Amino acid sequence: MTVNRIWQQHFGTGLVRTSEDFGFQGEWPSHPELLDWLAAEFVQSGWNVKALHRRIVLSAAFRRSSAVTPEQLLEDPDNRLLARGPRYRLDAESIRDAALVTSGLLVETIGGPGVKPYQPEGLWEAVGYTDSNTAKFRRDDGDALHRRSLYTFWKRTSPPPSLATFDAPSREACVVRRSRTNTPLQALALMNDVQFVEASRHLAARILREGGPTDADRLTYGFRLTVGRAPEADELAVLTTVLASHRADFAADPASAKQLLGVGATDRSDSLDPTEHAAFTLLASLLMNTDAFVTK
Repeated sequence: MTVNRIWQQHFGTGLVRTSEDFGFQGEWPSHPELLDWLAAEFVQSGWNVKALHRRIVLSAAFRRSSAVTPEQLLEDPDNRLLARGPRYRLDAESIRDAALVTSGLLVETIGGPGVKPYQPEGLWEAVGYTDSNTAKFRRDDGDALHRRSLYTFWKRTSPPPSLATFDAPSREACVVRRSRTNTPLQALALMNDVQFVEASRHLAARILREGGPTDADRLTYGFRLTVGRAPEADELAVLTTVLASHRADFAADPASAKQLLGVGATDRSDSLDPTEHAAFTLLASLLMNTDAFVTK
């Protein structure tokens, strides 16, 4: 079961699809010999989890392109035959961590107590006992705001809404296999949640400082940071048009630029022009809202 869950972590689906049920009511493995071989190798390695991860991610099956032909999609829509590389939407925690690391905000300190990053005011009051130490949500500050999602303090009766929006379980019961939905609320969270707006602001500052002297250089740099490849000519043309539109809007309304740049607890750099910074902030938000950014 451990091998199957680790395979599921990398491919989105286990060799046994029903990873929570290996019994008679579960699904038969798609590749039983492979599952047996990986399990035997795992035991012989001394239960070396890192070696198992390495073996899977270096396999030809994992390293194949995720591009699919119409014939493959018709014959094997769920990729159970592993004819193409895995492609699935990231888990909630991974999406938040990706935004933090891309923007340069991620605090990589290991260990320590749970932290309370951004959540709506009054979130716990409806379900908290008045004499409980979790009756009211009090946000942390400083580095605690930007630690990996693994360290987020979790109140099971009121889980973090931004993570729940991306199908993070409530933790009231063990969930071996998460559901993956695709809803407009997820796009709205990526555009408007304070954590993602702040990350977009810092990504914009990174693009302006490190991306190069021209708009094309900066847009290409931002695209590489978020998507992992250079933009095609038509994609770069769209980004250039969007940037010009935002730049004109904020030049005509400087107050809106300052309001946008004030989102989040971290200070903005006064060395950057507010109009440029705000325009690239919305551009960075657009890049973080693409399917390519939230998809493995």
